[in-house]
Amino acid sequence: MKEISYYPGCSLHGTAREYDDSIRGVSKLLDIQLHELEDWTCCGASSAHCTDEELAIELAARNLAIAQKSNRELLVPCVACYSRFKAVEKEVKEHSKKIHFPYKGNVPIRYALDLFCDEPILEEVKKKRVRPLSGLKVACYYGCLTVRPPKVTGIREYENPQHMDRLMKCLGADPVPWSYKTDCCGASLVMTRTDIVRKLNDRLLSMAKEAEADCLVTGCPMCHANLDTRYRIDGISPGASRYQEMVSPAHHRPDQGIECQGINVNFKFQITDRRLKNLKSKI
Repeated sequence: MKEISYYPGCSLHGTAREYDDSIRGVSKLLDIQLHELEDWTCCGASSAHCTDEELAIELAARNLAIAQKSNRELLVPCVACYSRFKAVEKEVKEHSKKIHFPYKGNVPIRYALDLFCDEPILEEVKKKRVRPLSGLKVACYYGCLTVRPPKVTGIREYENPQHMDRLMKCLGADPVPWSYKTDCCGASLVMTRTDIVRKLNDRLLSMAKEAEADCLVTGCPMCHANLDTRYRIDGISPGASRYQEMVSPAHHRPDQGIECQGINVNFKFQITDRRLKNLKSKI
């Protein structure tokens, strides 16, 4: 069993609690033991770096110093938290930034999607798959911070990432080619410039529909919230699901249901009657 430290972050203990549940459920399914950091605090995403540079660095560094004690990799599900941690790592390792916490820059920081797309994990996904999602067309949406800036994330395929596509293929789904994988959804601008967020998300959903995708799949809680809201309020299809929610129906037998830590994946696909019928016919 793989053991890894776990930083859920504020959102996963608040508005995105189901995201935390599904990450824990999928980790258990794939024999990954999560050790939640003791006494973790907010990392400062997404406002601290816009208001106080020192505060933004120190908030993230405190949590990284806690993670450093365990000598394990650190799993971070929220891409905003991940971005802040990687930025601080770069400041400490490459620019010798002095901080108040004993963090030396030697904690392997892993974004959850990246971890689940590691080759050994993908092999485990294929090994334990019992109901392939054959025929389900998905548009993999990575968003901005998952891959950018590449000098911080270290991602080589930042223009056309493929790792989530490989995960979807392991689940039996069919990733569709489209050109909006890493476009911005507007993120937290939804609170101040809803008009901009609506325009950006309408374009993403429209382009996914043009690519004939049955749904978008994302790993960012903010991206998912924005895309899902546009579907629920404006009725624009296809809707959005989280990548870990796609794992559940592919790895549970019919008599076990298709819930992952309380998340009904079947409900997530009740976006059009055609899609629901399509999914049911495959499980």
